[in-house]
Amino acid sequence: MTNPVIVWFRQDLRLGDNPALDEAIKTRAPILPVYILNTETGYLPGAASRWWLHHSLSSLSSSLERKGACLLLRRGRPREHLMDIIRTSGASGLYFSCCYEPEERKLEEEIFSHLSTDVDFHRFSSHLLFEPETIHTKNGQPFRVFTPFWRACLRMPDPAAPLAAPEHISGYANPTGSDKLEDWNLLPVHPDWSEGFYNVWSPGEAGAIDGIDGFIQHGMLNYSHDRDRPDRPGTSRLSPHLHFGEITPRQVWHKVRANRHLPATRTGADAFLRQLGWREFCSHLLYHWPSLPTEPFRKEFRDFPWRNDTAMLIAWQKGLTGYPIVDAGMRELWHTGWMHNRVRMIAASFLVKDLLIHWQHGEAWFRDTLVDADLASNVGGWQWVAGCGADAAPYFRVFNPVLQGRKFDPQGRYIKKWIPELKNIPAKQLHAPWEASSNELLNAGVEAGRHYPKPVVDHAACRKRALGAYQQIKNRGPV
Repeated sequence: MTNPVIVWFRQDLRLGDNPALDEAIKTRAPILPVYILNTETGYLPGAASRWWLHHSLSSLSSSLERKGACLLLRRGRPREHLMDIIRTSGASGLYFSCCYEPEERKLEEEIFSHLSTDVDFHRFSSHLLFEPETIHTKNGQPFRVFTPFWRACLRMPDPAAPLAAPEHISGYANPTGSDKLEDWNLLPVHPDWSEGFYNVWSPGEAGAIDGIDGFIQHGMLNYSHDRDRPDRPGTSRLSPHLHFGEITPRQVWHKVRANRHLPATRTGADAFLRQLGWREFCSHLLYHWPSLPTEPFRKEFRDFPWRNDTAMLIAWQKGLTGYPIVDAGMRELWHTGWMHNRVRMIAASFLVKDLLIHWQHGEAWFRDTLVDADLASNVGGWQWVAGCGADAAPYFRVFNPVLQGRKFDPQGRYIKKWIPELKNIPAKQLHAPWEASSNELLNAGVEAGRHYPKPVVDHAACRKRALGAYQQIKNRGPV
């Protein structure tokens, strides 16, 4: 029997536009698909992402079986499992898509250094539009500011056309020692907090394709106007599909560009691709500055006087701050594993500036509760809001949760969906219910502090406190 070649699936849980799989098939050797759940500290995804991973792997396994191959599942240390699989199967090659997170890059080099010389090592790019080494300033340095970065990307040749999914895969006939997906216990049981996920998401490659096609048909035209409105279905919701590699950014790029020809859709298409560029920018930053998950990009923020307030952190996590737009976002997050991007910024600003709680606490909570918990985007977003990241919002930009709510959820539809106890309060008072009169609250069936909490802090006072804290580190100068 011809020795097989291994296709090691990682953040590329799809068959279409998969260069590693495509090149492996060209060898005409039997294909042995492998996925290894890395259980070492720092690798295991958060709880919501584990839910998604379970269903995405189930979808991938079914797709492979229909094409003629069987997915081999293992958990533990990838290097040890890959060496074992190569030894027991006699595999002659290892094909996989590269990742850009610091620990994943170390893992790739570790595996390469342990492979014997008679096993071919093939690493492919598919998770980004442009490789980090190819986008740089005129001086050859990585970009620190988004707009010139994105301009440089747009000057590059278009990403290559996506590859078609294989019609058939000649699978390796004797894969042994596979785990059962159910035994990994990726799904919550007691309690099962994922009930709301099933009404919102369809993990897997088919769900990703349906998502981009539906967005182009129904959302792209008004995207530039609607993307900041949590009360409207104005965003693509592709982030978890992109994170798990169920669709590639170049698939998205080419589908959007193919539907950009009409002037009416061009503005929305360009605005959407720009957001895809922010994903790219965050990944490039993490590649060049691998300490970002633990260190502020702006080093003077190492001395920022953060507060350690567990009670306030819990109130924020549970959506009980008394600020409706913040609480609605946190409850949406818990119920669906996702939060609208505009609301993410408002909720993050409230944590780091109103409450002065370290951005890493927020990043950790999002990492555990988001189905799209991408390390680069999550860290990049939190550092941006906190004012300590690359191209960050100025620290003195403190989101006012009342004004933000009134501007982006003017009728209160989003708030009333996620905070039903406020559903009878008129829109005029909804974003600051503490300003409503006693009769107005009584008529709405709301008792302040009982049905819905009073504000845990005064925003105006907290804004002043945050600016004073920033002034302290600013006066010290860069470290």
